[in-house]
Formats: sequence, structure tokens, C-alpha cells
Amino acid sequence: MTLQPCNLVQRRNLHHTIFPYLLLSVLLLLLQAWWGSCHPQCLDYKPPFEPRQPLAFCKEYSKFGCCDLQKDEEVSVKFYTIMENFDHSGYVTCGKYIRNILCQECSPYAAHLYDAEDANTPMRLLPGLCEDYCSDYWHQCRYTLSLLLEDMGSPQQFANLTATIEEDRRKFCDFLVLKDKQYCYPNVLTNADLNANLGLVREDPQGCLELCLQEVANGLRNPVAMIHADDGTHRIFVAEQLGYVWVYLANGSRIDRPFLNLTRAVLTSPWAGDERGFLCIALHPRFTTVRKAYVYYSVSIKKEERIRISEFTLSTHDENQLDHSSERTILEVVEPASNHNGGQLLFGHDGYLYIFIGDGGRAGDPFGKFGNSQNKSVLLGKVLRVDVDNNDDGAPYSIPSDNPFLGDKEARPEIYAYGVRNMWRCSIDRGDPATGRGRGRMFCGDVGQNKYEEVDLIVKGGNYGWRAKEGFSCYDRKLCQNSSLDDILPIFAYPHKLGKSVTGGYIYRGCQMPNLNGRYIFGDFMSGRLMSLKENVSTGEWQYHEICMGTDQTCRFPKLINSYYKYIISFAEDEAGELYFLATGVPSATARAGVIYKIVDPSRRAPPGKCIIKPSHVQIKGKLIHFHPKEEFVINKKPTTTAVPTTTTRKTTTTTKRTQRKPIIIIKPPMPTRKTIRKTQLAPPTTATATTRKTTTTTTTTKPTLPPTTATTRKTTTTTKPTLPPTTATTRKPILQTTRKTMRKTTLPPTTSTVKATTRKTTPATTIKPTTLRTTVQMAMATTPGTTTPSGYRTTVMTAVSSRIAQTPIITTRPTRRHGRPLQYPPSTTFQPSTSTQLPPSPFTTSSTHYPDHPGALTTPRPPYWSQKPTVFSYKPQRPPINTMLPKTQEEKLGLGEKLESAGEGNQIYKRPRVRGRGRGYKRGRGGRRLRVGSVRLVSADGLSDRGRVEIFIRGEWGTVCDDLFTSKAGTVVCRQMGFTTAVAVMKRAALGEADNSVRIFLDDVECEGGERSLLECKRSRVGKHNCSHGEDVGVICR
Repeated sequence: MTLQPCNLVQRRNLHHTIFPYLLLSVLLLLLQAWWGSCHPQCLDYKPPFEPRQPLAFCKEYSKFGCCDLQKDEEVSVKFYTIMENFDHSGYVTCGKYIRNILCQECSPYAAHLYDAEDANTPMRLLPGLCEDYCSDYWHQCRYTLSLLLEDMGSPQQFANLTATIEEDRRKFCDFLVLKDKQYCYPNVLTNADLNANLGLVREDPQGCLELCLQEVANGLRNPVAMIHADDGTHRIFVAEQLGYVWVYLANGSRIDRPFLNLTRAVLTSPWAGDERGFLCIALHPRFTTVRKAYVYYSVSIKKEERIRISEFTLSTHDENQLDHSSERTILEVVEPASNHNGGQLLFGHDGYLYIFIGDGGRAGDPFGKFGNSQNKSVLLGKVLRVDVDNNDDGAPYSIPSDNPFLGDKEARPEIYAYGVRNMWRCSIDRGDPATGRGRGRMFCGDVGQNKYEEVDLIVKGGNYGWRAKEGFSCYDRKLCQNSSLDDILPIFAYPHKLGKSVTGGYIYRGCQMPNLNGRYIFGDFMSGRLMSLKENVSTGEWQYHEICMGTDQTCRFPKLINSYYKYIISFAEDEAGELYFLATGVPSATARAGVIYKIVDPSRRAPPGKCIIKPSHVQIKGKLIHFHPKEEFVINKKPTTTAVPTTTTRKTTTTTKRTQRKPIIIIKPPMPTRKTIRKTQLAPPTTATATTRKTTTTTTTTKPTLPPTTATTRKTTTTTKPTLPPTTATTRKPILQTTRKTMRKTTLPPTTSTVKATTRKTTPATTIKPTTLRTTVQMAMATTPGTTTPSGYRTTVMTAVSSRIAQTPIITTRPTRRHGRPLQYPPSTTFQPSTSTQLPPSPFTTSSTHYPDHPGALTTPRPPYWSQKPTVFSYKPQRPPINTMLPKTQEEKLGLGEKLESAGEGNQIYKRPRVRGRGRGYKRGRGGRRLRVGSVRLVSADGLSDRGRVEIFIRGEWGTVCDDLFTSKAGTVVCRQMGFTTAVAVMKRAALGEADNSVRIFLDDVECEGGERSLLECKRSRVGKHNCSHGEDVGVICR
């Protein structure tokens, strides 16, 4: 059957339908590939736009196209100049053809009509016509061709050409016809599929909005915040969790001196997922005159953890640096636990400073009768509002006169709203640029407990329900049924199938992407999902749309990319209102894996000249570090080809025995048991999560992959025999050197590497059915090289490989090449590309949680839709692309955040003395050794003695320990019992294996000081009392 780009699949009679389901899946994939080839683009290689004034000549493109009024006038002048050569009858006969041909410069598909989608290849001299239209043109007005070409080069040259082809219809139309029947003129105007939603935000067949990205900054260490000064300079200030704040100029370069350096005061650690640190910065709304900045960070004072909000004054000698000696503490709040630190500062349109503080940590807000969040006598779990103006000679802040609880003697006067759990990233709506509607609204993402994440609209005096409610559901049923609760429901809440840690975003109010105006864009730290909400003004309801990365064809514009790091830390907007998000591949305060991305809508831009900014001059002291993007631009990617999947053997340059690698579809069943068989030594991890828990260790020879692509597939059938793409080249017939090659030869990277990998059993083919967007995710996705048609459009199918925990030190496996370029590794890494892959040690463990409940562990398997990307620094994490159509439960192994507690369980702590004596406290171990109650062992699938799942001996049997509240101090207690010095890493979410269901869970909520002789001496729940599963078995790596 013939496939046409951007055309819906036409059903035909299939005579041999032996595999109807397989055919259906293949057709869905092909449909997505054709859909991805629809690509409105102008001759300046940018998206089309709506002209600011209606066009007078090419009127059909007044609503959407590639010409403004000035360009329209130029086309008009050219037309009338040509028509001066005609009498009246010739004007009537040929005028319509000449006008239509000239006006195609204004078509939204001008780049395709002129074969100009690739800026590196020559354009056609005239737009591509359809065969029938060309034949009519030849019969009626063939001799006008020379007039159309006379101002494009040497008149004698084109006179000779036209004299040759004007008498021969076949040669004439070979010169003018565009072989693509969907895009040629005039079919491109009448194709209903192409023009149905032309100019709107592009959606894939499942309704996912397709956007692209632009890399703005890289090499950052957990970038937690980005702000601007609103002073005309268009500088941005980027804060790192370590305590640095950097200044970036409008041209993308960074000043080498930090705006602020609080690294000596900030309390944080290199462990992946530590929520403490430098969390936010806000500049005074009148920064040019008041010259003050406010910061929010964690400190330790006499071993007591606190949140500190401080004020700094701008240096008198350097406008790009704060005076470090000017710090003045505005507020300090004691934190009872190391998580749920909140971490947002912002100034409202009323000029007051808003402070967002978490509920104090642990699980379920266990503090007091109703928890901190519902207790208005404490500041934890609240939104505060204070006045920091005119405070130089008095108190650090005053209370606004209209604060809602100012007259309540049992409430703190600073409180503006309460009942929040752990709000992570809030923003103020600038309001609609034309009407001002929505101005001043405050949006926040509030991280949930174990079921729902929510987005709230903050109002004065509002009670947001925690811990009575989580999202729209009850968490504490007694509180939930209290009639006096009077809580405000979120505008949107989503289940943990979509993500487990919301990152609040912004309402887009910028100029460059009019389609996004009024759309609230936010994300999820755990799943890496980008999402959006659009308000229905008439009903007040918010409609949800997921955001995907556009295909290579959709994002084929200068400087655009279509992949990003998974861990979305924060969102931001610049002075002009354009939207960004900050993400990292390694959620650690010391890993230089952070990148800032600008969100770009490739479907429509603002008209030329509307969004011009002129940054005011900035006085620089020091040096500028110029920005160099690391990600390969989509427009520079070489087309890839793929044959129908068959069995292949991959050639390598090593002497290792070659094996075949089967693709794996990632489907994690609920709570599977783990049975392991050890056949070889422990292997380094590869780059994807396995399907089931049953594992065997094999040796696999891998070859560097082609550059990753990012097409999103919602319903996929993957076969088990992938092939390498064949080398293919297809060229169009050259005409005056105005056409270009539409296919390039695809070359594989030259180096090969041998990696020991752990393969996990899976079914030969798996299909994941799509589900409803609001409740679940269409999460089937696989990657394999895509098939490219002669037009250069490709189909992308993603595959995944298994992953495994590596030996000490903790390491993560990286592919040997990405986008055809070899990865660089730090000097400490032993790396031999031609023979093996060895990776740099990572200093990160998962002893605590990251931004609000961000679970994860560096050594856990990575999902196939993302990976860590190399940066300009020595630490270079791996990074395949994100497709934002995420596999269902792949993030469940990333245990950076707190355990998911059940709603009805309390957080009771018991402390029991160390068990003494003999008798029932002993059991014979290996070699006749008697076991004491409280003895521990490390259970490793690979027989390693220094690492494994923690099991403790109690009541004559071995049982497991849950990872909730289990830190490196508890890990050290275990390691010392085993004869080691300390714990290198604490692995959560059963990263080192989970026990059978026959094994009991003995301990939960274990909190140690580090000096105890046994876990039984630590603070903990009663033996056997827990609210976890074996999916949360804790493991340790000792040294």
C-alpha cells in the first residue's frame, strides 16, 4: 500500500490478514511517522505567523503564513512588473498562474514548496507545483517561465534553459513539479489533514502537545531557581543547590564571578536526593533602587537544622555581585526532619514577600494532634506574607495590615494560607497581555504523600486541606470528615501513575509563542513528564494536556532540540515572559549535569518585529564565559534508515564472543518476586529498566547506537529481533542545482565497546494499551532506528535494554557514543572505547530525599526515554532523549524520596533496648555459629559480601528492613556489624533486590545516630509493624 505524508491511513482490502493485531500496531506507528512529516516552515527557516496587518495582495495568507505586509508588497511589485509584458488577454489568462506561483513565498509550507527545509542545501528557484496544475500552466502560459526567472541570475543563462524546456511538457514539468503530491501547489491548500489545525499548537494522534526546546545553559549543579531583575538588562540569575548564584547576560554568556556564594553556610550534601541546600532567591521588585536580594537556604546551628531567610544588599562596586558581608537574617524556622523544606520565595504584585515552608518532614505530618499544617500557631506547612520594605533601622520585617489571621491570638500573624504539605515552585501570573485577565494569581505545585500530586491557586486565608486531604481524596479520614475544615480544593490533581513529585510552573504570558498564552506549564520531577493546563473561561475548569517532544521533523528549526534531562527541578520565566525549565540528569548538588531549557512552540511564532528586545548595558567586572550548547541540534541530525527488523549479529573490534541483544519492553508488574541466578561476576548497568525480577547475568557485545530520536509512541508492538540500520542513499534528479539530496548515507559510529549487561526475561512482543489522559498514561514506548522515506521523514520506534547495579564505587553505564559523537569521561575513569566500558565513580547515595519527596537512586536502572547527558565538565552522565510519553512505573525504583505511607497508618516511634542473653535469642548460622537477635546480613544476588539487601535476625528468622527514614547513619550501623568501617551508599526501593513474599518485614521507620550496636537500638517502629512492601527493601554498600 502506498503511504503519503500527513495523510490518514486509508483502509484497503487485506487479502492475507494472518496477523491483524500486528498489522494494526504497525499502521499506528506509520501513521505517527506521516503525521510527524507535516512541517509548516518559512523560507527564513522559522515557523509561520499571523501578520500584524492583513495582506493586500496574497490575501489567502492573511490569517497565517510567512509574509508580513512589507513582504506582501514586494511580491505585489514583482507581479505587476512581470505583467507589464502582457496585453489584456494575456493578463487574464496568465495572471492567475504568475500570482499563485509568486505568492507561495507566503505559504506556511513555503520551505517545503521551495525545498528549503535544510538550510545547508540549495533552494528551488520556483515553488513545487502539482502535476495537473503544471500541465495546465504549460498549455496556457508556458512562455512566462523566463519572466519568473529573469531576476534570479544571468538572463542569458535562463533564456537558454527556458528555450530548451518550454517546448517539451515533460521537461517543463520535471523542472517545476514537486513529487510529493500532498505538499505541492495547489494540493497543499486543499489537503484537509494539513490545514485542519494549521497554526495551532501541534498535537500527536493521542492529543499530546508537541513542543521543542532550546538549550540555554549547561554544566550546572542542581539548578534550583532562575529569576530576573526586571531592570531592562534581561540578565538571568541562576541558583545552584550548593549555594552559588550565577549571572547570565542576554547573549547567553556567564560572568565568571558568582553573584552570591553561600557554600560555606549552606547545609547540603553530595548524596543524590538531599532536599536541603540553597533553595531559592528573590530580588526586590524595585531592585534598581532598593538593591536588595532575599535567599532561602538550610543551615545547621548546634546540630539543629533550620530554614533561614536572609537579606543581602547589592555591592556598591559591582552590580553583578551581592555584598556578602551585608547578610541580615529575616526569619529562621526549626526543621524537625531533613525533608519537606519547602523552598519558595517570591514577591507578589502587592509588593509583599511570600514565603512557602513545608510541613516539617517525615510522613503524614505526624506532629501534634492535627499536624503542623493545620496548626496555625506554628509556621511549618504555611504560606507566609511579610513586608520587608523600610526595615533598615527596625525589625527585619513587619506584618501587612490585611494579613488574614492578624487578629487571631492563637495564630501567627505572618500566615497568609495554611494546610500545605510541601509546595515546590510557585509563580505569579502576569495577566493576559491584551486584557490583563488573571494578573496577580498565585499558582503552586504541592507535592503529595502516596497517591496524588496537586496544583493549587493560593488565596488569602485559604486552607489547602493537608493532612486531612491529599489532592481531592481524604488522607486522614477523621480530619477529612470535620465540617469545620472548609478547605480549598486544587485546580488539578494527578495520580502517581503520571508522576510522584510535582514541580510547579508558570502561566505563559510571553510574546514569542502566542499559542501558549494562558497555558499553565508544569512538570514532575520523578517521571520527567511535562504537562499543561488551560482554563475554560466560561466554566472555570482547567483542561489537561500532556506535552511531548516534537519529532525530528517537527523541531527541524535552527538551534532547536527535542530531548531533555529527566529530573525537572524548577520552572522559570525571563524578563520578556518566555518560559524555561531547569533539569538535571543526576539529582545531586555536586553533579554538573544541570541544564536550562527554553520552551519553544514550533507551530507558530509572533510576527517579525513584534518581540524585539534591546537589553540595557551591563557593566562587567571579571571575565565572560561564553555558552556552548552540548546537545546536537535537530536540524543538524543526519537522517537514519532502518530495514524491517531481522536477526543480526553486531560486529565488534574486540575479541569478546559476539552475542545478540534482544529488545525489552518495560512493564513492571506490581510487586513481583525476585529470583536470581548467578552465572558471572556482577556487571555494570546498562541504560534501561527490566521487565520482571527474574534475572540471569550474560555477556553482551554492544555497538554504539545511532543518534537518539524522540518520536512519542502511545501504543506500540515491539518485536524481539532488531537490526542495525542499513546504509541507504536516495537523491532527487538535479535541476539547475536547485534541488537537494533528501537522504544522506547513514554511518554508524566507528568505535565499539563490550559491556557486561544483565538481561531480564520478557515476552517476545508486548503491547501497552493507551488509557485515559486524566487518570492514567499512555505509556508504551520503545526506540529503534526509524525507517526513512525518500522525503527524509522518519519513523522512530524506541527499544530498551536491561540495567544492573554495579560494583563499588557506585557507577552508571553510559553509551559509548551519542548523536555520533564519542562521550568524554573524567580523568579518573579507566575507559577504553574499543574494548570495554568503565565508568567514573559517583559519590552519590540515596540516604535522604531530594526536592519534595523526589525518590530515586543513581545506581537504579534508568528508563529508556531518558538518560544523563555529557556536560562541559569532567563529570559526564549519559543521556538518551525524553519522549515524555513515559513507561508506567519505571520511576518506582528511583528511591530519592520518602516511602509512600498508607493513609491510615500513624507514624509511631518505639525505642527498644538491646536484646541480651541467650536461649531463644540464638540460632545456628553457617559453620555452626550461633546467631544473636539483631544480627544482620547482606543478601546479594551476586554473592558479594560488601553489599546487598539488609536482613535482620529476629524471633528465630531473617526479615527485611524498610527504607523509610533509613539514612547513611543506619547503614553504618549495619556495616559495622558486618565488620566494615562505614556505609558508602544506602540503596532504596529494593535497588539491591527485593525479598520473596515468604520473607517477613521486621523493621520500619529506622532512625539511627550512627553509634548503635544494632538496628534494634535505633528509634524505630515495633518489630513487624510497618506500612511498606518488599518493593521498599533497603540495601547498603559497605566499605
